[in-house]
Amino acid sequence: MQPWTRTDATVAQYHARQVRLDLWIIAALTAMGAIRIQVAWEPQYRWALVPLGLAFVALGVGANLPLARLLARPAVQRFLPAGYAAALVFLFAFTVVDSEALAIYPAGAMVIVMAASALFRPRTILGLGLLGLAGYFGLAAVVAQPSTVLVVSLSMILSVVVGLCVLTAHNRGLQDTQRTAAERRTEALLENGSDAVLAVADGHIRFASSSTGRILGHDAGSFTVGTLMDMTHPDDVAEATRWVQELRAAAPGHTSRRESRCRHADGRWITVEVIGTNRVHDPDLGVIVLTIRDVSAQKALEGELTRQAFEDSLTGLPNRALLGDRMNHAVARNLRNGGRVELLLVDLDDFKKVNDTLGHAAGDELIRVIATRMGACIRPSDTLARLGGDEFALLVEGLDDLELATLAERILEVVRLPVRVGNRDLVTTASIGIASAKVTGTVAETETHELLRDADLAMYAAKTAGRDRYVIFDESMYADALQEAEARLSLEQALADNEFVVFYQPIVDLPSGDLIGVEALVRRLHPELGLLGPDTFIPLAEKTGLIVPLGQWILTTACTQAAAWHRDVPGAERLRVSINLSARQFQDTDLVQDVAEALRTSGIEASRVVLEITESLLMQDTDATISTLRRLRELGVQIAIDDFGTGYSSLSYLRRFPIDILKIDKAFIDGIATDPDDATLAEAVVHLGQALRLQTVAEGIENADQHTLLSDLGCTYGQGFLFARPAASAEIEALLRHPADAAVNWWPSN
Repeated sequence: MQPWTRTDATVAQYHARQVRLDLWIIAALTAMGAIRIQVAWEPQYRWALVPLGLAFVALGVGANLPLARLLARPAVQRFLPAGYAAALVFLFAFTVVDSEALAIYPAGAMVIVMAASALFRPRTILGLGLLGLAGYFGLAAVVAQPSTVLVVSLSMILSVVVGLCVLTAHNRGLQDTQRTAAERRTEALLENGSDAVLAVADGHIRFASSSTGRILGHDAGSFTVGTLMDMTHPDDVAEATRWVQELRAAAPGHTSRRESRCRHADGRWITVEVIGTNRVHDPDLGVIVLTIRDVSAQKALEGELTRQAFEDSLTGLPNRALLGDRMNHAVARNLRNGGRVELLLVDLDDFKKVNDTLGHAAGDELIRVIATRMGACIRPSDTLARLGGDEFALLVEGLDDLELATLAERILEVVRLPVRVGNRDLVTTASIGIASAKVTGTVAETETHELLRDADLAMYAAKTAGRDRYVIFDESMYADALQEAEARLSLEQALADNEFVVFYQPIVDLPSGDLIGVEALVRRLHPELGLLGPDTFIPLAEKTGLIVPLGQWILTTACTQAAAWHRDVPGAERLRVSINLSARQFQDTDLVQDVAEALRTSGIEASRVVLEITESLLMQDTDATISTLRRLRELGVQIAIDDFGTGYSSLSYLRRFPIDILKIDKAFIDGIATDPDDATLAEAVVHLGQALRLQTVAEGIENADQHTLLSDLGCTYGQGFLFARPAASAEIEALLRHPADAAVNWWPSN
């Protein structure tokens, strides 16, 4: 390899070329000296031709020696200036007997000094120049009757030439220093860069950057084309050779890029990116320039990103994105042969309880084990994917209905098997929805999304039917889903258009008949269907999550209305308002903040607000429920248990919860006057409330007998159609302003 930067070898080559030129110049001077002897000297001095001839031969032989190799030696470089000094001495000895010595000597001395100025430092040139001047003054001293004008003139000229040679040597030194610095900067950039740079010409490496050793592991000084071919992966050699040939034949300046596998000097395979540029036609280069970069880390990162983009990190299964791609390919493939594409959507039942009770680590282990088991149930050509959480999808092709049912049953069986997590066995079940693609001559990619949608609908149908089963999709499911979506959209629009109104049902003190509070109940004022009861929209609102914003609106509206009654109606200052909280609303993380905001914006006294929750809600995640109830109680509101008696809560649970009021469910009130068991249960609840120092409210009182019995049992408050149906705020305000008229309605004469 021939280096392109300034190394010791290149300096020696430069010196060799210059010394060879100087030897021929001195040989020419020697020849001219011989001519001078032959023409102008006396015969008795012509014997000097012999040493001059020997000197000429010696100079010729010296010019043909391997000077680059000799001058690369430091000892030869140190003694090189002595050769030029010897030439001056030889010139002095030659001219001392010549009649024209004072004219010949300075001309020869100037040539010798100028020749040396291309090689040596300014200090050395100055020394040679002073030696030449000393020789000239010595000649002037031995020559008889020298011309003063000639001596002075030529000595001045010689001095000027010496000075110019010193300045030239100095400038050359500065230029060499700048060139060396630039080369060192270039070398440093190449060494510390991320690329190895090679220059290839005629099957040889003309240049290899020092970074080659760091990047490829092979020393730049010994790097050859053979090294490059040996380290290229055998499968890539033919393609790499063809690529280089095409690059060489391309237009000047053409650049091409490719990737290849190379074996590093330590034995590992790396991926490199090679950028080649055709500089063959460049007279200063004449090579193919190859820039080689190790992109193994980049490739590994791209692979990892691709894996993350298409692979589930927990199970290693394909994710939703990869499943969608394979579904598209499966549909396209079966479009050609009229085959079937089926999708099974598998969702674990009650998986959230595992995470909530045992932690996410246990849930992750359960997911991994079940994924492995399901993977063992399928064919290599099938695709099992995890869509997220506890939901899996299985894409299969070419199964008939019986085979599909058998596969679904097998999956249900392996899911039911206990999974050992820590020191306990976890048992779970799954709900599976099955859908088939409509592979027709007009199938579109969008239909693969419909396949996933249909399987999802079938899966929810399996959950609704009791779980631990599979359900095959039929068109009625989509119709139901579409109807539900339209109902949801209608409900969202109703909320945006303020179609909801709050009605209030009075709550009375049973012994006295005084109106002590109201329960806020929502209704929808449909623009076409009129006033709609809560059973037409509350279940859907609960299912879709719209109950949260709707509940917040009811809370704010009821608090604002009650605060207005407290402020504007005499005697209504202590009226309390009861507001129901749904299970979905109670689980919302912003509930306490929303209640605080409603209290603040309405200006109502917190103790006048009663928040009602169902008894069954108490039994779900009791620690979190207690924490939320305590935070609500800290706001100053009261807590009531609605529909008490239907949730099977124990006395120990009731003592743990921060509650103020028990509301006896209407189911126990209906038969209180006719069924001794209902009467006994109602009495037990009332006595329980008294024992726990809780107020009791009987719901659904519809006749005087029920009222009388409950009053006799000691029930504190009651509400129901006996007293009043839910009414608009204006009607309730009328009752508050005219309580005597309201009392007549509490106890009809019959």
